[in-house]
Amino acid sequence: MSGPSAPHSTDIAVIGAGPVGLFAVFECGMLKMRCHVFDALNAPGGQLTALYPEKPIFDIPGYPRIDAAALVDRLMEQAQPFHPVFHLGQQVTGLTQTADGSFRLTTSAGTVVEARAVLIAAGAGAFGPNRPPLPGIEAYEGGAVRYLVTKREEFRGKRVVIAGGGDSAVDWAISLAELAARVMVVHRRDKFRCAPESAQRMKALAAAGRIEMVVPFQLDGLEGDDGRLGAVIVKSLDGATKRLEADFLLPFFGLAMTLGPIADWGLGLERNHIAVDPATCATSIPGIHAVGDIATYPRKLKLILTGFAEAAQAAHAMHPRVHPGEALHFEYSTSKGVPAG
Repeated sequence: MSGPSAPHSTDIAVIGAGPVGLFAVFECGMLKMRCHVFDALNAPGGQLTALYPEKPIFDIPGYPRIDAAALVDRLMEQAQPFHPVFHLGQQVTGLTQTADGSFRLTTSAGTVVEARAVLIAAGAGAFGPNRPPLPGIEAYEGGAVRYLVTKREEFRGKRVVIAGGGDSAVDWAISLAELAARVMVVHRRDKFRCAPESAQRMKALAAAGRIEMVVPFQLDGLEGDDGRLGAVIVKSLDGATKRLEADFLLPFFGLAMTLGPIADWGLGLERNHIAVDPATCATSIPGIHAVGDIATYPRKLKLILTGFAEAAQAAHAMHPRVHPGEALHFEYSTSKGVPAG
C-alpha cells in the first residue's frame, strides 16, 4: 500500500488568486522565484471573478476602462511565462513552520506544499453579501434579487432598482444606465461613498433623465409572485412609502468578511486585517508577508493599484530568504525583458 504523496516544493506560496496575488506571481517570477497559488474559488480572479466580472474598472494605469474579467485575463497572461502552479477550489487550512525555516501549507483537498516564504493576498478573507432584512427575500434571491452582476445583457430593457451608496452601487448604476429601460438608485442620503468622479457621472446621468435618484429612502419590502418581482417598496426617513415597479433588485450593501483559518496562524491582527510593515509588507512572522486588502498599516489606501505596488515590495523583500547570499541587481522590465511563454 502506497503512503501519502510527497509534498510539492516551491519558492513562494501565494494565498489568494485575486488581482494582487496574480500580479505577485509576475513580480516573483521577474526575481526568479517560483510560485504555487491557492484559492478557495474554482477560478482565478478573486472578487473580480466571483462578484462582478463585467463591472468596468476605471483606475488601472494604462486602461481608462477595463472590465473586471478582462483585467483577470491580462493578469493571467502576464503571469503565465513564469509557469505558476494553481491549486483552485482549495482553502489553505493549515500553516506550520518546518525545522529548516520553510513553511508547510495544507489545504482542504489534502494538498501539501512546502515553500521558503508565504505571501498572503487573500483580499479580506472569505466573503458573502450583506443581505437586506426584507421579509420573503429568499424567494427572489438568484433570480430577481442579485447580489452581483455577471452578465450585463440580462438587464437590457429591464427596470432595475439598485440599493446602496458605495462604489458597486454607483458603478453599476452608471453601467446599466446604458442598456436598462429604467435605473433607480435607492439610498438613505444624498452623499455617496465612492470616487468623486463616479458620483459626478451618476448625477449627470440623473440630470439627463437616465437614472432616477430615490433619495433619501431605504428598502422596505418586495412585491411579486412565485419568485417574479413586480415592485420594490421603499420608505423615507419620516415613514412615507413609495412603490417602484421593477424587474430586478440589486442590493449592494458590502460584503461580510471572515479571515477563516488565517486568524489562527498567530499573525498580528488589527480589526480582521493583518498588520504589516509598509516598506516590506512583512507580518509579525518572518517569512510571511501580506498584500492587498487583507494587509493594513497607517494611511493604507484600499486600491488595486496599491496592492500591485505592495506585491512588488513584498517580492523584493522575500528574495533574500529564497536566494540567501545572492545579490539582487534590480533591473527594469524594459531592459530585462520577460521569458517567452
